[in-house]
Amino acid sequence: MNDFDFEGASGMDKRDLSGTFRDRLKGLLQRSGLNQSAFAAAVGIDRSALSQLLSGASARLPRAETLLRIAAEHQVSLDWLLGLSQDEGITGELRESLEITEARGGFNDTLLAKWHAEAVGTKIRYVPAGIPDLLRTEAVILYEAEAMPQSRTAQLSEAQYRVDYNRRPETDMEVCMPRQTLELFAKGEGIWRTLPEPVRAEQIVHMAQLLDDLYPTFRLFLYDGRKRYSAPYTVFGPYRAALYMGGMYLVLSATSSVTTLTRHFDGLIRGAEINAHEAADFVKSLRLG
Repeated sequence: MNDFDFEGASGMDKRDLSGTFRDRLKGLLQRSGLNQSAFAAAVGIDRSALSQLLSGASARLPRAETLLRIAAEHQVSLDWLLGLSQDEGITGELRESLEITEARGGFNDTLLAKWHAEAVGTKIRYVPAGIPDLLRTEAVILYEAEAMPQSRTAQLSEAQYRVDYNRRPETDMEVCMPRQTLELFAKGEGIWRTLPEPVRAEQIVHMAQLLDDLYPTFRLFLYDGRKRYSAPYTVFGPYRAALYMGGMYLVLSATSSVTTLTRHFDGLIRGAEINAHEAADFVKSLRLG
């Protein structure tokens, strides 16, 4: 069942969490009027997995996306479901505008590809978790692959899709990220500590060339990560925003939420120390460690 262990969450023992979760899950089952098979199908798990959760045989909770699906399907808050809050409900706006999607499978078949297609002709704003996917070489993609939920093939496919997408004349994409991410990469620090220098050198050349090639449909801005912070997310025009949570996306489609994240992104742009027309030269100037 690929369970997720919440030991230590909010200072509570995992047995307390699992016990409260089990009681509240039983309550949702009774309230729904469904049998166990129908209830399990509605939240995307099989009946045997549901039986295990209801039996209390394990102190482990189901994986995060299963918890989120249960909460969304039965319109209760995740905190309530886990016993972290006595407030059962979530706001009407969140019920209408919040969804979760896993970042798995071939990229062309994912909702992420669909969102890109829908946003053609509008501005896409992107704060990456690391080096932007479309700027990575195959060697770097393969080096980082184990930390990602997609297969290596899917990651390579996604990178190529993004490059092709940004070659379309109607594309308008802005990316903003800390300049320190690129500096750490060049020096071979952090997660890139064991990445050979020749691979890093190739990546820097590749990145600079693509920044020149794709400008101005693709524009990279760099801010000082000591002065500003942002979680990774993408705003697809006026339609939706997707926050990357590692293996899944938290998707917001309410106009107010999209507008707020757009303003946050524009604030990062205003604070950028390296503007888009300077980005390629900055990358070329990076000194390898």
